[in-house]
Amino acid sequence: MIFVIPFFAIVGTAGSALFTYAYTPYSIFISLSTVGIPAAVSKFVSKYNALGDYQIGMRMFRAGSALMLVSGVIAFLVMFLSADWIGAQQIKGEGGPITPDDIAFVIRMVSFALIVIPAMSIVRGFFQGNQSMGPTAISQTIEQIVRIIAILAGSYIIVNFFNGSITLAVGFAAFAALIGALASCLVLFWYWRKRKPFIDKQIAKQEVTHDFRTIDLFKELFRYAGPFVLVGLAIPLYQLVDQFTFQPAMVASGRGALYDTELAVINNLGHKIIIIPMTIATGLSMAMLPSLTNAFTQNDQTAYKKLINQALQVIMVFVIPAAAGIAILSDEIFGALFTLEDIEITGSLMAWYAPVALLFGLITVTAGMLQGVNQQNYAVVSLLGGLLVKVIFNSQFIHLFGGKGAILGTAIAAGIAVGLNLARLKRTVNFSFKQTIKRTILILIFTGMMCFVIAVLKFAFGFFLPYQEVRWATVVMLLAGVSAGGLFYLYLAYKSTLLDHIFNGSVPGLNRLKRVKR
Repeated sequence: MIFVIPFFAIVGTAGSALFTYAYTPYSIFISLSTVGIPAAVSKFVSKYNALGDYQIGMRMFRAGSALMLVSGVIAFLVMFLSADWIGAQQIKGEGGPITPDDIAFVIRMVSFALIVIPAMSIVRGFFQGNQSMGPTAISQTIEQIVRIIAILAGSYIIVNFFNGSITLAVGFAAFAALIGALASCLVLFWYWRKRKPFIDKQIAKQEVTHDFRTIDLFKELFRYAGPFVLVGLAIPLYQLVDQFTFQPAMVASGRGALYDTELAVINNLGHKIIIIPMTIATGLSMAMLPSLTNAFTQNDQTAYKKLINQALQVIMVFVIPAAAGIAILSDEIFGALFTLEDIEITGSLMAWYAPVALLFGLITVTAGMLQGVNQQNYAVVSLLGGLLVKVIFNSQFIHLFGGKGAILGTAIAAGIAVGLNLARLKRTVNFSFKQTIKRTILILIFTGMMCFVIAVLKFAFGFFLPYQEVRWATVVMLLAGVSAGGLFYLYLAYKSTLLDHIFNGSVPGLNRLKRVKR
């Protein structure tokens, strides 16, 4: 998210849209080339380590690495060679700020990362299966730092020192995915050299050995990995549908001059903002899912129903006020972070898009819950049902409502997937949503009060602060609105004991605050 702000300043709206046109297909190719294998390797290695067979984990690591190297090369070739076709499908006609050739060039530049990343991700999965999270965390951090430095430095030098085109700058920014991946590989190689003697000692001491053929290893691996490949692709697939339908539908409806600006908000700039609260809340909720799986396996109904309630309520208590805050401060957020130009369009789109963050969070969490109660295949069915609706109606919605139509299509598709997941969850474990609904109503009341405070603050500041016209004033208004609204909501949630009930008294910092007050 952070790098997008200076990157936007370098390449502008058209460059941001061009980056999105190439990066969404790339993210889908990454998911398809790995097919969930790294997470499955982690589960496989962890399982057999617990049984005392460390050698089978090493066999899986070697076989999986070879498989991922092959799939990565194939994915690279397919993406590289199909770049012209993908570009032509996303942009119809000529004369706009972005051409099919521009998209094809950036796609080819980003496709090189596919050679490295799938095989690299297997190494992370292997370390995680050995209960070692440090290599994954450190390598991902280094990968992103190096990638972002390459993106910003490379694009800035190309545009400002060599007077290069925006297309060339965006192409190099896409190629930075490979540079970051290579940096990550160096970190993982260092960890491998460091940990390999310990792994060899474990193998030498093991007493249990499973004699599996390689084909049997792969069968078990794909059994773990299969169903959630599509679930992980949910958001990129919705974005891909937009990219293939957006520009033609906007041109057909007479809005062609705005398509790059609106797509940049929906699929890149605005999307990265609304995804932040969803990611935090989803992380907290997903952390409960291993306990859910354990409780379901032991048939502890009280425990797993409590965990389902808690996971859903964590999403609600964080994402509902965050989405409402983004919606009411949408002009200030986009203006402060990016630009006040065309703010009546960009701010409005962000306001409409903000509530979709709740649906995105619920898709991920409810799919994880279905996995925990052995209903993971149904999560794929629900996703495909929603995606089919998005494919059928997206062009019509865009033709009628412009950029808001694409948001409406995504909201309906995600809503269908969430509704089907919740219905399946209710039937499978006889789950009651009564408690979650009651607390959601309370959250909505507090959110409404928070929005009233922000609205009053904006009205008052409008008398002496030109926050709709001057960027520094927009930043001041944004900081004031976020601070006042956020603190007011947290005060209400704390004083009403809502946070206490949802987190069972274990909210970070809450107990310490209580002790200080006493």
